[in-house]
Amino acid sequence: MAEYKNPEDLIGEAGLIKQLSKALLERALEGEMTHHLGYKKNQIRPEGIDNSRNGTTKKKLKTRDGQLDIEAPRDREATFEPQIVKKHQRRFEGFDAKIISMYARGMTVREIQGHLLEIYGTEVSPDLISTVTDGVMEEVKAWQNRPLERVYPIVYLDAIRIKVRQNAQIINKAVYMAIGVNLNGHKEVLGLWIAEQEGAKFWMSVITELKNRGVEDILIACVDGLKGFPEALEAVFPDTEVQLCIVHMIRNSLKFVSWKDRKAVALDLKPIYTAINEQQANEALKHFSQTWDSKYSTISAMWQRHWQGIIPFLKYPEYIRKAIYTTNAIESLYSSLRKVTKHRGSFPTDDAVTKILYLTLRNIAKKWTMPIRPWNQAINQFIIHFPGRIVLE
Repeated sequence: MAEYKNPEDLIGEAGLIKQLSKALLERALEGEMTHHLGYKKNQIRPEGIDNSRNGTTKKKLKTRDGQLDIEAPRDREATFEPQIVKKHQRRFEGFDAKIISMYARGMTVREIQGHLLEIYGTEVSPDLISTVTDGVMEEVKAWQNRPLERVYPIVYLDAIRIKVRQNAQIINKAVYMAIGVNLNGHKEVLGLWIAEQEGAKFWMSVITELKNRGVEDILIACVDGLKGFPEALEAVFPDTEVQLCIVHMIRNSLKFVSWKDRKAVALDLKPIYTAINEQQANEALKHFSQTWDSKYSTISAMWQRHWQGIIPFLKYPEYIRKAIYTTNAIESLYSSLRKVTKHRGSFPTDDAVTKILYLTLRNIAKKWTMPIRPWNQAINQFIIHFPGRIVLE
């Protein structure tokens, strides 16, 4: 410390922190060797002990702060099994977590490789990074098969599109996710599934899987007009109410609108989904049709076509509606997922997609500490509207 002049003297490649880390590890290893042999270094070997020290082995250890060159002691009988840095260990605690953290934030294997070299002076191979991240797959399998709660008042089902290489071609695949709201009002991702095409058969397998994992009832399922979903849902959960996601309806409507008209169209759509009841919503849709059909006739036609899936939530009070149609938190979830995938041209396998999405979801879930608002009022309304289907402990 007496020679300290700038931060590099402390935290640089040859700084005090690394010197201390090296000295501490080597001293700990020497202490383990002493315990193993039964006598200290430079001490006369006691009678009855044949084993002895046999120099050291140079070892390059990758740590969260970069590469550390240490010398690990050896014994002549090769029976020494160090604990703090095990035999053949090349990565120290925290190093794998750092790689996984960068991967979860959307960095590619090459970007992680370059970042570790630039910031920590540590060279790692793409194979090592893949090996570290592949270790997550066991955790993914356990998560995907974990038991679920008996009742979910609300389940959102949606998908994002991701390019994946398959049979020497790059194709668009859909990653479907089920986000449940439990009886305490907390959100959780129930699972994710990758498919090339959706349909009743695909959705039947998803819904059956949820049931096999312990789900006995879903009160309301919010979907984006998913093909084959209502039929599959009715076969497994016949009493579940299907509600089209209003946010998606608005978004799909604005796809047909020029930028200069978007604000006005959005304002005229609002009276439809904020109406007091179905009759008022019908009148609002007629007014919208009269105003905009001359320019954008496809919008009112789309709302009329999906009307039976739109109107169920109109029977609930305002605070229930906010809980039913996709909340800002759910939209934020998909925004975060797109952020980590959009910079990649494509993914090599389905497992690569699953890894990064799972790690991203794991990070997001840490922030889901509060229930949907206002959940206390919402759950009481659900008890009234769905008698006998909710039992609060």
